[in-house]
Amino acid sequence: MLFSHDTEHALQIVVDLVNTGPPATTAEHLPDLPSLQRFVEVNRLSDARDLDADDLSATHGLRDRLHEVFRTADDKESAVRLINAIIAEARISPRLTDHDEWDWHVHYFAPGARLAEHLAAEGGIALAYVIAADELDRLRVCEAPDCSRVLVDLSRNRCRRYCDSRTCGNRMHVAAYRARQRESAAR
Repeated sequence: MLFSHDTEHALQIVVDLVNTGPPATTAEHLPDLPSLQRFVEVNRLSDARDLDADDLSATHGLRDRLHEVFRTADDKESAVRLINAIIAEARISPRLTDHDEWDWHVHYFAPGARLAEHLAAEGGIALAYVIAADELDRLRVCEAPDCSRVLVDLSRNRCRRYCDSRTCGNRMHVAAYRARQRESAAR
């Protein structure tokens, strides 16, 4: 494990958030409050309650800013500026906590923070850890030509290239296999 469990969890939430809408995907997957509530439940976000239209709007805005981090991941200075701006706008109140089935871990969002601020604090700090560990190249956009989803490559050997091995990865491997078969048959 490269990062702590809570950092990896926050990074996965960042990826899941960015991949809910354009430009990572052609469809809007957070169009309304029920979908935002499902996002909170699926990602097991603690202390995210009483969501309203402002939460949805602010979360969409944060999603766009987080996506920009992935698009500039080859430029450390730009990524640092973006991440620092995200963190600076969030009320951060680091504290140790153990809840649900999780052991002790650190929450960075201030108690009572709205959802976007919660996501900005947790996700921003997690992304800051990636940069501090000189692992910025782990932030990627899927290499499938017809996919713009993002991913964090937490594999030991940094070999993850696709957002999902069952869809994009499998599709690209089958296409490469078929191309090799056609090339072999043409000889």
